[in-house]
Amino acid sequence: MLHHESLMNELPRTITASADAGAAAHADLPRSRRWLHRYAVVLALATWVLIFAGGMVTSTGSGLAVPDWPTSYGYNMFAFPYSQWVGGIFYEHGHRLIASTVGLLTIGLCIWLWVTEPRRWLCKLGSLALAAVIVQGILGGLTVRYFLPTPVSVAHACLAQTFFCIVVSIAVFTSPRWLRSSTDGNPAASREAQVRFQEENRRSASIQTPHLGVLLTAIVFLQLILGAIMRHTESGLAVPDFPLAYGQVIPGFDEGSVAEYNEYRRFTLGVPAVTVGQIASHMAHRAGALLVTAVVFIVGILTLRRHGDRPLLTRPVMLAMGLVLLQIALGAWTVLSQKLPVIATAHVAVGAATLAVAWVFTLRAHRYIGVARTEKLPRTVGVAGATG
Repeated sequence: MLHHESLMNELPRTITASADAGAAAHADLPRSRRWLHRYAVVLALATWVLIFAGGMVTSTGSGLAVPDWPTSYGYNMFAFPYSQWVGGIFYEHGHRLIASTVGLLTIGLCIWLWVTEPRRWLCKLGSLALAAVIVQGILGGLTVRYFLPTPVSVAHACLAQTFFCIVVSIAVFTSPRWLRSSTDGNPAASREAQVRFQEENRRSASIQTPHLGVLLTAIVFLQLILGAIMRHTESGLAVPDFPLAYGQVIPGFDEGSVAEYNEYRRFTLGVPAVTVGQIASHMAHRAGALLVTAVVFIVGILTLRRHGDRPLLTRPVMLAMGLVLLQIALGAWTVLSQKLPVIATAHVAVGAATLAVAWVFTLRAHRYIGVARTEKLPRTVGVAGATG
């Protein structure tokens, strides 16, 4: 017990020394490495803009406004006259140009990583990002060439979210803060981190914070898949009211109920009829929204209770909680506005941002908590106490 108290008394000085060493490491970080991180951040932001642009294509029904690919009405994509960017062509062709820009930026990132980055696994992650963006471009072309087949369109949307997470990962891994947090080669700092992680473990429940991050990210990604299916099966307005569904908490799915709903849609709302599958897709997305909200707030509350003094963990979950509330409001607005394109697209973009924030939280949780848990903490503490 005395050994443990002695070690705990030494922690403030150890933390200060570790912080000073980290600041020095940051100061010595080559300028090319700092610019690499900034470049990755720009690519992540460009990818988010691309997701928004893709959402506008779907929301405005412009997916076939340019019916050929890889050309645009027979022109080279980059030579298509601006005077012809009218109506849906503006959204579809603009989406193609933004996608091309993201592709070129990804090529640059991949080359930059292989030339300057000593962590080979990170270089391979850059190559994975390049492969993903190439496949994404091919899927985009196939959606046009085969007249928007639902499986390909959904795969295109889901791969966009996956690529976004890969790029966000590279931005996190190249950040000075991530590099500065490393305790490799500093045994004192490593022992201090192990003690703090051990204390956090004692306060934590059976589901540890890194696992909560994985759960959160998986649930958000599943909801985005359901959203993509709903959008690409034209089920966004299959239920035209909110928060109820045809005046009920759960609408009927039998043949008679659907016929009644379609009569209401035709003669009262003046909108096309829907199938039971479209209603089911829409309601699945609503149920997913409830699940995401519950998981986000549970993870957020647990994180604040366990790690309230760690802004690197609390800030992402607090941001995720705010984004989820905004997402619910945008989803309701999308239905009540009869799927106004800008609102529907904002709903897609905020969903992507929520996924990115959840993924950043997961990476940080594994970085600052999960790694130390694999080590034999009691033995390390005993050695440190004996030498202190």
